[in-house]
Amino acid sequence: MLDSIDMVFAALANQTRRELLRLLRDEGPQPVQQLADHFAMQRPSISEHLKVLRDVGLVSEHKQGRQRYYSLQGAPFQEIQEWLLPYERFWKERIASLEQLLAEENHD
Repeated sequence: MLDSIDMVFAALANQTRRELLRLLRDEGPQPVQQLADHFAMQRPSISEHLKVLRDVGLVSEHKQGRQRYYSLQGAPFQEIQEWLLPYERFWKERIASLEQLLAEENHD
């Protein structure tokens, strides 16, 4: 069975889902049809992608009148950031070492 971070990464592996998240990040909460208008696919397909994102907690859904609005949720992103932190430190240390080596070579 996949743990929650595996499910989030699996959801993020799809380009359409990443674009949906970008739209919600940049433009705020939106109804399904407004999101679907950005894609060359039918609304039911977008709804399926939104369901995957909702199931892993990346978006939330609320009903307003006859429309379902989707909003970006931050908790899973925090989980990913915490998972990535040791790798970020690793690369920052490597880059700092490389910068130091280059600086020493330029002074020679």
